[in-house]
Amino acid sequence: MLKSYLNNWTLMRLIRTVLSVLIIIQAISIHDIAMSLVGIVLLGMALANIGCCGSGGCTAPTYKKSEVKKEEFISYEEVV
Repeated sequence: MLKSYLNNWTLMRLIRTVLSVLIIIQAISIHDIAMSLVGIVLLGMALANIGCCGSGGCTAPTYKKSEVKKEEFISYEEVV
């Protein structure tokens, strides 16, 4: 399980991890609790590989041509 977890690292996930660690280090150096909490949340999101939208929440649904009915399309008339 750990081996598959370590193999699923993408460039974006690595960037999120590095940025969150830098945020935490900066927060510790300036003694800012709110900024450290933001860094911890972002680090947790990077380690769990989740984004702001959850698991594919931002994607638009895809339909096959057979699933789309003709009455679902809206027809417009040009008014002159």
